[in-house]
Amino acid sequence: MTEFSTSWTACDGALFYCRAGYENDCAAEVMLLAGEQGIPGFCRARDGEACLHFHPATPGEVPALLDALDWRHLIFPRQWLGRLGHVGGLQEGNRVRAIVDALPDSLRTVSGLFLEYPDTNAGKALSRFCRSFRAPLLAGLREQGLELAPGSAAPRLHLFFQDSGAAELALSDPARSAPWALGVPRLRLPRSAPSRSTLKLEEALLVLLEPGEREALLRPGGVAVDLGAAPGGWTWQLVRRGLRVTAVDNGPMEEQLMASGLVEHLRVDGFRFRPRHSVDLLTCDMVEQPARIAALMARWLRRGDCRAAIFNLKLPMKQRFRAVLDCLARLPETDARGRPLQRRCRQLYHDRDEVTVAVLPTY
Repeated sequence: MTEFSTSWTACDGALFYCRAGYENDCAAEVMLLAGEQGIPGFCRARDGEACLHFHPATPGEVPALLDALDWRHLIFPRQWLGRLGHVGGLQEGNRVRAIVDALPDSLRTVSGLFLEYPDTNAGKALSRFCRSFRAPLLAGLREQGLELAPGSAAPRLHLFFQDSGAAELALSDPARSAPWALGVPRLRLPRSAPSRSTLKLEEALLVLLEPGEREALLRPGGVAVDLGAAPGGWTWQLVRRGLRVTAVDNGPMEEQLMASGLVEHLRVDGFRFRPRHSVDLLTCDMVEQPARIAALMARWLRRGDCRAAIFNLKLPMKQRFRAVLDCLARLPETDARGRPLQRRCRQLYHDRDEVTVAVLPTY
């Protein structure tokens, strides 16, 4: 971001968005990342607020921390931002002026403008306000000479409203932060999908895989296994992309999905099933202890039974971040031929008390 007239030096800390109720897990991850960078500090988070602030002990450490962040490598944070500061006392008639005055003079170009709110029931009540306030705010920013350059490498400007009278001002790097408002891709449940769980895999394919990886892994004619498949939400996502799927589950599969001719349904134990030949992709959304799922996925990958795997880990009530790290440590770093594997893990918007993991070859 140094090619533009603003930089992380205008920021006094970092702002993270997360799922409500997971603030402590998000804070634990942020503190670990800060510690790995040798940056002491503290997190300010309240349960249920769906966000947290990280404050370095030394303000000069902010750029080093923000330069180390990439949304693709974060688990519990949906989005990260460089925090410029807080502006309060906003009232109808003075909001635009107060916000413009609070921005640093060095900020002359932005590539986007996001008006956001906590992903909570109370926060969602602000969505209408944010939509209506965007146009007058954008006009006010332009009057002050702030250029909007969509598609450029300039930082994006975020206003995070706790209510209509106060907002956090923040910046994001478009190359290393999530591209969607609140860090959440907006997906619609297809009418023909057998269950809402289909959205979890659709989001995982969008968030955890790069475009080239999706093209290579999900090519028509590919072969996949879906463990814990019934009634077929995840299988449906694979079939619509032309893959042939072995659906493993003792429960029934949706009839229309079976009529596609691309699904073989086996009523067998998912922990004992093994394919005759290696498959392109293994998916799994079984309700089971996370350590047991991680061990199962590791066996498939080490034996070469699959080239890639996408699966969910159901989380315990306590020490959830530690449980995720323990499970990730069980996964192999190389495949059966010694080729490196890459691991990505994220709590998706459509996940609940779980995280989604992708283990992929290096394409």
